[in-house]
This record gives sequence, C-alpha cells and structure tokens, in this order.
Amino acid sequence: MAPEPSARLVPVFDGHNDTLLRLELAEGTARERSFLEEGEAGHIDLPRARRGGFAGGFFAMFVPSRVIKAGEVSFDPNDPANFAEVSQRAALDFTMRLFTRALRLERASEGAVTIVRSATEIRSAIDAGRLAMLMHVEGAEAIDTDFSALETLHAAGLRSLGPVWSRSNAFGHGVPMAHPSSPDTGPSLTDAGKALVRACDALGVLIDLSHLTEKGFWDVAALTSRPLVATHSNAHAICPSARNLTDRQLDAIAESSGIVGLNFHVGFLHPDGGHRRNTTVDVMVRHVDHLLSRLGENGVAIGSDFDGCLVPDAIRDAAGLPVLIEALRAAGYGETLIEKIAWRNWVSLLERSGL
Repeated sequence: MAPEPSARLVPVFDGHNDTLLRLELAEGTARERSFLEEGEAGHIDLPRARRGGFAGGFFAMFVPSRVIKAGEVSFDPNDPANFAEVSQRAALDFTMRLFTRALRLERASEGAVTIVRSATEIRSAIDAGRLAMLMHVEGAEAIDTDFSALETLHAAGLRSLGPVWSRSNAFGHGVPMAHPSSPDTGPSLTDAGKALVRACDALGVLIDLSHLTEKGFWDVAALTSRPLVATHSNAHAICPSARNLTDRQLDAIAESSGIVGLNFHVGFLHPDGGHRRNTTVDVMVRHVDHLLSRLGENGVAIGSDFDGCLVPDAIRDAAGLPVLIEALRAAGYGETLIEKIAWRNWVSLLERSGL
C-alpha cells in the first residue's frame, strides 16, 4: 500500500532500529547490500528511507549472545542460546564493529548520512535532507563497571543507552518476550546498574527503559534527573506483553515529561500477542490513542524497531511510513500533532534532556 503521490511527506525521526546489526550480519553473504542502494532485505536503506520520509533516528548497537568472529556472527531470536549472557570484552569488540560501520557509512555517503550528537544537529540534518543517525547502545554489556568504555563511546557520539536487553547483565535484568505477562518479571537494578544511571546522567546519555523489568524501571525513575524514555514500547493495556508498559509506568513517564516510541512489532501490538503480518494499522492507531491519553501530545513518538522485528505488511519497511501517517490523519489527528509524533517530540525530548 503506497501513499497518494500528492500526499505531503512528513519527516519521521525514529526511536529505534537494528539496521547496523542487519548490515553486520549480512556482510560476506548473499544478503550483503550497500545501505546506500535500494534492496529488498530488511526495512531500511537510503532510497527507501527517502521515499517514506524516514529522516533518521536512534541507530542501535545490539550485541547478539553468539559473537564468534567477523563474518561468523549468528543470531536467531527463537533460540534460547541467544538470550545467554555476553562477556564485556566480546560485547565491546562487537559494539566497536557496529560503531565503525556507522562511521564508515557516514563517510561513504558523501554527506547523505550523518551521525548526530545533539537536537540542533538533528534539526539541521532534517532541514538539509540528510539522514541523521543518533548512536544508541541496546543492552550495556559493552560497558565496564568502571565506565571507561562509556566515556569513550560518549566521546565518539553515543547519546542513548538501554542498560539491558531481554537478558541479564552486570547492571540489571531484562523482561522476556512473554505474552501474556506483567513487566514485573525480575529483580531491580544491581548496584552497578544504579551507578550506570548516575554516570549516564552526568555525561548526557539518555537511559532507555524499553527492556527493563518493572522494578528496574522504578529504580531509574528514582535515580535519574532526566525525562523517562522508552524508545520502543507499547501499551500493556492493549497488548499485555512483558515488553509493554503499564498505565502506572506511562503515568510516571508523563510526570517526568518523557516519551514512549510506538513499536511496530506485531507481537507487541496485537492484543493476543500473535505474530501475524496482517496485523492492521488500526491496531497501531489504538496504541497511539492510548499512549496519548496517558502521556499527552508531547509524550508520544515513533520507535519502529525496524530491522529487529516483524512489521505489519501494511507498513512493510521505511518506505511504508506514510501509511501510518495517513492512518493518523484518517483517525482525526491534526497536522501539528502528527508532526509531533513523527519527529518533533524526539527532538524536543533531547533538548529538554540537555542534548
């Protein structure tokens, strides 16, 4: 489904994607394609991004549990072995590979793609038509408990970090991909995790709550001086997945003037948690409606999880973003609110966070 040719293309700044990991896993295989050329694999490349108004977003650096060596990385989300803990050394090595990939992509693009480090740089990139990459660590396995790696990565451009993915590490515990389930599935942050929150606050690195247990969520809420952020989560009241946020959590995010980014994964959208590609855009709008009712118009954004999830066929990839925009229009959302959800709220959040 494509938008009408006359429809105004609204820029989208996205709270989460796993495109760097997809590119890394494809290296040396028949699936390998340049990000700068259009392909059919995955969800984002530069031509499809431009066609759909994808202006950039949080580009995640996620470390699979199975890290062997270059060209021999394996990740299957259905294999329990891929939820095993990862050593800090192996995680840092892999994270550096992903960061280097982003830097090389920026150079190869000759100005079409840029790594951004502030809200001002995002605005400038959108105005100039450059795709903006904000660097994010998903799961802090790469970070040592003395935070040397955190300081180095921050100096290189890291601006957002999720203490955990859906597994345990030195800092805390992640929720499983369970449905139906409360997000209250495990312990609080460790002492090292609490220290990590304070270190990120001091440096100016956002803390992403998306994969944390509920107890960990409340630890961050008590510790951070910055707005609470869940880059890619949905409403537990509609889809009772452990990965989604309860109304009480949403209310805490609203009180902090924080943000939740709508996750496109069908298993976090549909009330029964089914992994069905025919999940409708109407369900996505229902989640946006609910998030708006708890967070207000400044607290809802997009956090697609492109290249890391099963996206509804109606959207398919970055080129399909106008389908969601048109669904919001059809639901009665005005252009000002649509632009807030699509990109302005993320930029405002970064400004409120001092970035």
